Amino acid sequence: MKLSNEQIDQLFAFTRQHYVEWYDLQSELVDHLANAIETQWQENPKLTFDQALNIEFNKFGVFGFMDVVEKRQAVLSKKYSRLVWQHFKDFFGIPKIVLTMAMTLVLFSILKISNYNEWIIMGLYLILIVFTFYKIFKNRKIRKQKMQSAQKRWLFEEIINQYGSFSGAIILPLNIFIEVASHSDKFLTNDYSALGLSFFFVLLAIVIFIIFKIIPSKAEDYLLATYPEYILEKL
Repeated sequence: MKLSNEQIDQLFAFTRQHYVEWYDLQSELVDHLANAIETQWQENPKLTFDQALNIEFNKFGVFGFMDVVEKRQAVLSKKYSRLVWQHFKDFFGIPKIVLTMAMTLVLFSILKISNYNEWIIMGLYLILIVFTFYKIFKNRKIRKQKMQSAQKRWLFEEIINQYGSFSGAIILPLNIFIEVASHSDKFLTNDYSALGLSFFFVLLAIVIFIIFKIIPSKAEDYLLATYPEYILEKL
């Protein structure tokens, strides 16, 4: 005996009731539950739909679908990190390595000739912070609007739009830049320290650019590669 379309819709509603908010995970769970229920009916045709569903759901344990959600989040978060790393490596290959080195040398030269190098460092860092929080809050508003609409939500899309675990990257070096600004005579008058700081700042700027500009601009391509059915959302 096969499930009806109405029963399939009930399974989708069931996954949503148990805190599975993303269509891709809902589809996988519905497919699994539907096959399992149909198998149970072959063995025991007297079971009702609700009885068969409860039997199958109990197999997921006390946390229900949460283990499935967490495992998928971990897998897709690793995939996102690999994307970031791949784009990061591109900046050290031909021809982008020329741009990376040029930005480092330009910043180093500015720090060497300026009498306000500590203010330059903190000013540039402040620009990165403002840019980061602007993108985060803007994206949060867009995601909130989408959650309130009837649009399907995709887990990998949300990981991309929440910037994986990299959104706090801009805050991590705060103490470093404060220390440098406070002891500029120690760090910025030494060529090696100034060059190292310039390179570190460029690396930070590259990471910020990747997670807030490059990957979001290619998000649709990554989603189509992950979910072939995502193309239906664009028709």
